[in-house]
Amino acid sequence: MEKHIHVTGSSSVSWKDAILQTISEASKTIDYLTEVKIIDQRAKINGKKIAEYFVELDLAFTIDRDRD
Repeated sequence: MEKHIHVTGSSSVSWKDAILQTISEASKTIDYLTEVKIIDQRAKINGKKIAEYFVELDLAFTIDRDRD
């Protein structure tokens, strides 16, 4: 059985970094991550530069029915 959750993450570096940071952070509390789907990408602009990158992700993970 697989479950999905939607999470939003950010980075001041890039969208790729925002994705990697969000997956890394989610994996600290969610076991058995199996898949990521990028739902949305957006950015905050400050002046003429991107100040912060945001990603909305659909993370899938396997449910361990044998876990105590």
